[in-house]
Amino acid sequence: MTFERTVPNVAGGLASVGRTRVRQRTSDRVYDELAEAIRDLRLPPGASLSETDLAEQLHVSRTPLREAIARLVNTGLVSVVPQVGTRVELIRLRDVEQARFVRESLETAAFVAACEKPGRDVSVLRELLARQARACEAHDLNAFFAADEAMHEQIFELSGHPDAWQLMQPMKMHLNRLRRLSLPDPSTVSALLEEHLSIVDALEAGDTELGCAHIRRHARRALENGPALQAKYPGYFGE
Repeated sequence: MTFERTVPNVAGGLASVGRTRVRQRTSDRVYDELAEAIRDLRLPPGASLSETDLAEQLHVSRTPLREAIARLVNTGLVSVVPQVGTRVELIRLRDVEQARFVRESLETAAFVAACEKPGRDVSVLRELLARQARACEAHDLNAFFAADEAMHEQIFELSGHPDAWQLMQPMKMHLNRLRRLSLPDPSTVSALLEEHLSIVDALEAGDTELGCAHIRRHARRALENGPALQAKYPGYFGE
């Protein structure tokens, strides 16, 4: 089971958001696309961002683009330096650790709350596990990551606190970039699948102690891989 990683390519790596019938502000659509591109490493750490190029690729005007970039600056994913330019921020392990703490704290609380729900149904979680396995077989990194995220989100849904998942997303982006960087490693993917299965089994059994232990181990995996990834991709990391 292997995934192939190609060098992220900034040019042509963004989808147009300028023409859509979705009732959403243009600046929000621009933010979502840029944030996902940064998370997925289509816009890699350290990449220079040109307003002209971004506006052309996204098919939007400068105003919503600047609004979106300002939001990305607030989340720490982008920096704007006068007389220098705009760039994607490097990955900083201290930011990843903060994101890990928030995710672990909220997800263990959500897991306990989900276990307390009578008649909890883990069938959606089982299907998402199957989707992850199929993505591995197809060597589809994007599909695996999407099913991974959906599984964790479903735990918050079962807990009755879905908004908590949404609230932590901006900070979790720092952790997500490190997660995406580690995913092509076969041993990492295998371990993730095993941990996901253990979490779902514990939830079905209502075993809060065992489930929370699995979640804590799971949440810390990416950060434990941080030093090795930093050595492998030194240009992606900052102090």
